[in-house]
Amino acid sequence: MGLDLCALREKARDGGDQQHQASLAGASLMPGFIYSSPAMTSVVEELHKIRSSDVTVLVTGESGTGKELVARAIHAVSSRRSKVFVPFNCNAVPKELTEGYLFGYRRGAFTGAVSDSPGVIRSATGGTLFLDEIGDLPLDVQPKLLRFLQEGEIQPLGEQRPIKVDVRIIAATNTDLERMVER
Repeated sequence: MGLDLCALREKARDGGDQQHQASLAGASLMPGFIYSSPAMTSVVEELHKIRSSDVTVLVTGESGTGKELVARAIHAVSSRRSKVFVPFNCNAVPKELTEGYLFGYRRGAFTGAVSDSPGVIRSATGGTLFLDEIGDLPLDVQPKLLRFLQEGEIQPLGEQRPIKVDVRIIAATNTDLERMVER
């Protein structure tokens, strides 16, 4: 694919037809993406439209389809590209500990909290937080996450006041969230 792309670029440089030049222009919209299908062209065009916005993005698709690659590409072309990209898999942490991992906690908030922890959200301040497998987030954590998404503030465990944070969220799932909500 890489050699084909080089050959197409050479052909375009030498005055190739307009269609080849148009496809090459699209291929350069997202760093690290090499594609030729109309479906991927559409995806890349959509991603390019949101690059200058801080909207929350939900990426859906089957396992292994490159959802994290899409999230990293969005971050790489956004105004936050010079800041940190923090991936967090909602399945990788036991459900009982998810709230502490996401929102952080104060020393003494619970048994074993021997020091303050900023949490994943504050660790991504100024940058992008990628929440993978968001559909598996425990129900009791979802209201706190919703408040963060709406108000841009979190309240770590044991903290008396909310803390403002500036983080862009990109979430991904391989489950049908609309069907889960209907149920």
